[in-house]
Amino acid sequence: MLGPYASLAIRGKEGALVRFENVGLRYGMGQEVLKDVSFGIQPNSFQFLTGPSGAGKTTLMRLLFLSLKPTRGLITLFGRDVSSLDPDEVAVLRRRIGIVFQDFRLLDHLTTYENVSLPLRVLGKEEASYRAEVTELLGWVGLGDRMHVLPPILSGGEKQRAAIARALIGRPEFLLADEPTGNVDPTLARRLLRLFIELNKSGTSVLLATHDIALMDQYDARRLVIADGRLYVYE
Repeated sequence: MLGPYASLAIRGKEGALVRFENVGLRYGMGQEVLKDVSFGIQPNSFQFLTGPSGAGKTTLMRLLFLSLKPTRGLITLFGRDVSSLDPDEVAVLRRRIGIVFQDFRLLDHLTTYENVSLPLRVLGKEEASYRAEVTELLGWVGLGDRMHVLPPILSGGEKQRAAIARALIGRPEFLLADEPTGNVDPTLARRLLRLFIELNKSGTSVLLATHDIALMDQYDARRLVIADGRLYVYE
């Protein structure tokens, strides 16, 4: 099933949701963090992103979420060259992306329910149209009895699950999840991964960054591997 590290991940770029062409990134005058990264992510696909700590996984995620721009090379997202986007266009594209950050980014003055429903409120939806869906999702991630609690009261694992629910509630076209199972037990990790897989089956492309090799081994999915700033593929 899995190929060697030998070839760069340059396959599958035609008609891709995401396309990187010879992308490099450096911070300031330092060495490149990413080097000649070329790959494509197809619509309705699921893949893991893995590699040693400090290899560039989070940097790649930030490029995909448009919070960084490459030093060189071409990135297209939803068919748009990201270098040509103005701030308003970036904001519009980001609404099509769900993201789970390692630092959760919950708003401390909002309850768990309010944090999870925030993306829908920003879109101007009435609470009556989403209340049942938010409640069901919170129950699925094990927070049904914590929906009216403020984030400072939540444990690290509970905050992580709230962040996952917030990323999923808008049914994004593209989901970026940075170590989403890092603070939960193995049973809940498998349950959360099944949730990502079901979301993928409904049409969302998923890129899930993880160090958990045992978890990845349970699923037959493409793996993107970052090593020494270069990206390789396991098919």
